[in-house]
Amino acid sequence: MPTRVFLTVDTELMWRHHCAGLDVATIVQRSLEPAAVGVGWQLAQLAAHRLKACFFVDPMPALVYGLEPIRRVVGSILEAGQEVQLHLHPNWTGAQAGDRGAAYGPFELIDYSLAEQVDLIAGAADMLTAAGAPDPIAFRSGSYSASDDTLAALARLEFVYDSSHNGSEHPWPSAISLAPRQIAPVAHHGVIEVPVTLIEDQRGHLRHFQICALSTGEMKAALDHAAREGHAAVTIVSHGFELANRAGTRANAVHVRRFEALCRMLAERRETLPTAHFADRPALALGQGDQPLAPSLFRTRLRQAEQLWSNWVEERAA
Repeated sequence: MPTRVFLTVDTELMWRHHCAGLDVATIVQRSLEPAAVGVGWQLAQLAAHRLKACFFVDPMPALVYGLEPIRRVVGSILEAGQEVQLHLHPNWTGAQAGDRGAAYGPFELIDYSLAEQVDLIAGAADMLTAAGAPDPIAFRSGSYSASDDTLAALARLEFVYDSSHNGSEHPWPSAISLAPRQIAPVAHHGVIEVPVTLIEDQRGHLRHFQICALSTGEMKAALDHAAREGHAAVTIVSHGFELANRAGTRANAVHVRRFEALCRMLAERRETLPTAHFADRPALALGQGDQPLAPSLFRTRLRQAEQLWSNWVEERAA
């Protein structure tokens, strides 16, 4: 069985820009289409390489800024042939437009009771479908903040998949009762947990497979490791805003190159590492003992040097 790849893009209006007091049009632009390398550009790259991706869209900012920005991004994703599933940052429940973040609800989903999580997820799902998305069957919590109660809530709401377990953020806020090194999909508390893929970048230290977290060399090594070892799945994280600098005003060339390289690598490996939508409900071997890529000091040092350039040059350039 080939190793399925879930290329996921968390898609949201950024709390950072809300707190900066920007007007709604600027918040939307810098969150979803920053510096011409946002969701639209990413969709074009995916189409050019014939790849599937899941866009986990957070509708919660609609409580403050209305549903129209969410409706537009959902429409563009679906029109491009990609899928929309549910993302949720609960702090938007208490937010107010124009207050620069003075009011907010609890930031971590795990700080809500089971009943409250059921209500939050159900309400977010309703907003997402009101924005034009099909009924979601997969979920990722904002900041990977999820617990066994979250999975129980999802099962009660008839979700099939969760992808919140991130061992590099365990036990807080990623608090699901799975081992930190669990990277293989597994049936857990009524849903199929599809953990974020990890590598061990230094002995005993885990780092998750995210565009802004791994170098191209590390991504290539992780993909080849998964294919060689017959892993059940690889789950990759990106964000709609991640290829731009933190201000959303300029492309981060390091992250753009990584995204382009990842698309090429997945296109070249489509026979052994085919990309999939959760809506495809692909056959997955559950409960395998898949292990993260072992550390390489050489790979890690190269990435650390690249990260220095990204942080000190790409992030600071005008």
